[in-house]
Amino acid sequence: MDDDRRAINRRRFVECCAAAGVASALLPGALAAVAQDAGVITTDMLASAQRIAGVSFTPDEQQRLLEKLNGPQGYAAGFARVRSANLDATPPAIVFNPVLPGKTPAATPRMPIRRTPLDVAIPASEELLAFLPLTHLSRLVETRRMTSTDLTKLYLARLKKHDPALHCVVSLTEEIALRQAREADAEIAAGRYRGPLHGIPYGLKDLFAVRGTRTTWGMTAFKDRVIDADATVYERLTAAGAVLIAKLSTGAIAVTAQWFGGVTRNPWNLQQDAAGSSAGPGAATAAGLVGFSIGSDTGGSIISPSSRNGVSGLRPTFGRVSRHGGMTLAWTQDTVGPMCRSAEDCALVLSVIQGPDGRDNSLLDVPFNWDASSDVSTLRVGYLRAAAEGPMDDDAHRNEANALRVIASFGISVVPFTLPPVPIEAIDFIRYAETSAAFAEITRAGLLTQAEQGPEQSRRPDEIRAGHFISAVDYLQANRYRMRVMQQMDEAFGDLDLFIGSHQPLTNRTGHPVVSIPNGFSRESPTALHFTGRLFADQQILRLAHAFQSRTDFHLRHPTL
Repeated sequence: MDDDRRAINRRRFVECCAAAGVASALLPGALAAVAQDAGVITTDMLASAQRIAGVSFTPDEQQRLLEKLNGPQGYAAGFARVRSANLDATPPAIVFNPVLPGKTPAATPRMPIRRTPLDVAIPASEELLAFLPLTHLSRLVETRRMTSTDLTKLYLARLKKHDPALHCVVSLTEEIALRQAREADAEIAAGRYRGPLHGIPYGLKDLFAVRGTRTTWGMTAFKDRVIDADATVYERLTAAGAVLIAKLSTGAIAVTAQWFGGVTRNPWNLQQDAAGSSAGPGAATAAGLVGFSIGSDTGGSIISPSSRNGVSGLRPTFGRVSRHGGMTLAWTQDTVGPMCRSAEDCALVLSVIQGPDGRDNSLLDVPFNWDASSDVSTLRVGYLRAAAEGPMDDDAHRNEANALRVIASFGISVVPFTLPPVPIEAIDFIRYAETSAAFAEITRAGLLTQAEQGPEQSRRPDEIRAGHFISAVDYLQANRYRMRVMQQMDEAFGDLDLFIGSHQPLTNRTGHPVVSIPNGFSRESPTALHFTGRLFADQQILRLAHAFQSRTDFHLRHPTL
């Protein structure tokens, strides 16, 4: 009786779906993957797709589905139309918003940036000059004790000298850099100072388009490609007077530190890779080859290389910084952020690149107000319980314990904090589905094979191929589950501003900001301290990081090259 009822209900469900025009939603990813470019969908294809999608229909139900799928106006025709549409960089109409329904970011009036007052002397050597934080370089350029042109030439020389060992440079943008530096010097001499990034040379992860330069994504297939567009992040840095000096390496298709030019190396230990797809920005910043750099993060690609290379890196709140002109890995998870030598450097860069641009419709207009002197004792801070469970004789754990003592010295009362138990696999495949969609045309063109068999040896292609078997139903269900996880995270934070520690697989999917700063060493390699903030608490986590760096000097130490 139960089997008969289930069969009746299943048949009614199929008929209702067909009447509503959504029958393809039962199996879209699975069926599209099985059918590929076939002109007609067959019973065998449908049977295979059913097994992948985890549903089952009777022969009669399958026949009616095939009629709906194969007709002149059927779903197979729709699949073909979409595939031939040349969507290029078009984003989906569905937009992720990390802010829960009924909640709004705190209303904050916009305030001018308030920097740490500095009186900086020119160091005794060019080597020491190259490792100065952006805040110090900025003061030298602002006061005309150092020209942008001289600083640019210094960094160009260092890039040429040290890249053979580090493999962090895809393209030197020497012509652009020297032109922008000369313009900066002329403007500053004429009294038209644009702000703390004016005249400062920086590197851009090679996922972002800049007219006249190669944008390779680390792939052999694209190693000579020039995109006729400028990414928003480049436009905003240019408007602030910053000087683009290099396109820096990204792991092929934004995974690992390996690209067609080699494996990007950690300047502290050349036997190690530089960790994560923003390896180029991490290595170049740590090695004193740029004044600061820009990375991107979908699954830890700012935080991981910042941690390993001993730099200060910020993955901002999702919705802070435009991704326009950058490679898409996952529309609902990609973020863009600064990788610098200090937390205040990150704040100054974020203040320039953040905010709506009219192109990336995931952005929210939430002010970022930086005041380097604000009182950190008012911050409400948690400490991730799981982080306290490591062995005390472990260097990383011991460094974190020492960091907690520094934080307590600010008068901050740190309370235990526990993350909600989330089965990450329930929301992890959201990214795989989005990546597969973003790379669908590249997949059909056969370029993924080059990426896995070429010198980049990318492991991303298998993930992209597998994503074609994720159904639309499962993708949407996972996003519904994601909303529940976001609610759990909101409840877990309570009235805290931030917690000490991080959980990248979780917070990358909920949109929370994370900053990584160096807090010591283990076997002569840097260890890192992470602060994770509530949504749009970028200022708070950077402010605590800045306070920590005011009492320590780990961020000022640098590798010997």
